[in-house]
Amino acid sequence: MSRRAVVRRLAVLVVALGAGAALVTGVTRTPVGSADEVAAVASPPPVPPSVSPSPVSPSPSAVVPSPEPVLRESGPVPSSGPGRFDYDERTGPVLGTAGDVRRYRVAVESGAGVDTGEFALAVHTALAGPGSWVDSGKLRLRQVETASRYDFTVYLATATTAGRMCAAGGVDIRIGGRPYTSCRAPGKVIINLDRWRQSVPHYVEAEVPLSVYRTYVVNHEVGHELGHRHERCPGRGEPAPVMMQQTIFLKGCVANPWPYLDGKRYAGPPL
Repeated sequence: MSRRAVVRRLAVLVVALGAGAALVTGVTRTPVGSADEVAAVASPPPVPPSVSPSPVSPSPSAVVPSPEPVLRESGPVPSSGPGRFDYDERTGPVLGTAGDVRRYRVAVESGAGVDTGEFALAVHTALAGPGSWVDSGKLRLRQVETASRYDFTVYLATATTAGRMCAAGGVDIRIGGRPYTSCRAPGKVIINLDRWRQSVPHYVEAEVPLSVYRTYVVNHEVGHELGHRHERCPGRGEPAPVMMQQTIFLKGCVANPWPYLDGKRYAGPPL
């Protein structure tokens, strides 16, 4: 399939938000002591048709329109927190079919206003694909509980805490003097709560769903943890590589949250 065809396909698809039902619940609270980051690609799970008690079709006035996609969350977002994290004590299924298993934990900063289980589900959805890093056939991923051996942790942190954690890993995530992007530090994928709740202006202006941005930012930062570096837009109108800094710009590319398109690794020129 040509890249132009991929773009047309991207324009009519949406990111699936399901696929996390196999996880087991539980949360523990523990204290904790690099910079970056729309057409989507996976179809949502089918919704079973409702059964009507009457064979008569409803009148047009009874038809409920589809809800508008959420582009950003409303309401205030905490800019700082205590630096303590609630860890999601779930052991998830192995994602992927072959290759070494990389184990990860999921944690949300206390007071962030985001349910730890919901964040874990969003991370799971991004890493499960189809279209995620496990589509290489050379890698598997699995969420584990805190007591288990793990390779990295995915954190959701307020801007101030994210800035401090990223700086400790040698990454400056500030734009305009304020922590703005997300980052990866050794063994840590650090997602900025501001971006998780509010996306970025060019995504919002293009009416790209917030769920697409969230899938992108997880796959981008986990991509760094897996050893991938930044890439550039291959050409105007082409899908943006997931390792492009889409949080900052698109450079004429069409936003894309997946490292694999149609089962093949999709990458741009190295930065």
